[in-house]
Amino acid sequence: MEAWTGGAYGDRGRCVLAPNPGIMTLDGTNTWVLREPGSARSIVVDPGPLHDDHLDAVAAVAGEVEAVVVTHHHDDHTEAARSFAERMGCGVRGLDPAQCWRSDPVVDGEVLSVGGLDVEVVTTPGHTTDSISLLVEADGALLTGDMVLGRGTTVIVHPDGDLGSYFDSIARMRSLVSSGRVGSLWPAHGPVLTDAAGVLDHYVVHRRERLAQVEGALHRLGLSPAQLPADVAEDPTLPRRVVEVVYADVDESLWGAAEWSVRAQLAYLARR
Repeated sequence: MEAWTGGAYGDRGRCVLAPNPGIMTLDGTNTWVLREPGSARSIVVDPGPLHDDHLDAVAAVAGEVEAVVVTHHHDDHTEAARSFAERMGCGVRGLDPAQCWRSDPVVDGEVLSVGGLDVEVVTTPGHTTDSISLLVEADGALLTGDMVLGRGTTVIVHPDGDLGSYFDSIARMRSLVSSGRVGSLWPAHGPVLTDAAGVLDHYVVHRRERLAQVEGALHRLGLSPAQLPADVAEDPTLPRRVVEVVYADVDESLWGAAEWSVRAQLAYLARR
């Protein structure tokens, strides 16, 4: 598999890869610099970790930064947000007011206009409650945060993550593709994805397959999905027992993350 190192995409996107690789971050966090060709002003998305060399590299690419925007509150995206904004003389914006600094929260449908660049905010909860995507329609690109990854599929962490919201958000992303506004996905981890429709369709199929496997595991454990209590996701032992069935062929180092997703799946089944 070819290593992902970031780079320039479309006419308006430049990815600066942060040096924080890991099981959950893949090659590292993608810090996106968005700028209209010929403009000195930019938007920086997800500055990532507090790492001086990384932030120096972002600053060198970004020029005059109008705003720092975070796609959601996880530390691998936001740790450096305030300090970088202070350095560049701008504010921090996100959906969650707690993530904002010297700026108002973004709202769904808002267009961020900077030096001729238009970036539309698309609220896409699921991975987290405050997850957003950013539409750069002039490049036919959608920045997906952690809703869609460049490799594999994302984790939905209960209770902040919600599977019902996730399905709705993926459908909303898919509608942007169907309408011709999006052709490629620019994720916050891993490589750019040029087949937006295929990837989003795969995400739905994969999640439905996992959901069916969870239902099958419940039956094997002598439980009926239709009779799950509303608070099943908080059960201290059941999610782990389901993981041991569904993820038996997966390295146990990933079972902790799998259990987060299983709790979200059980909560979804209990509400159906």
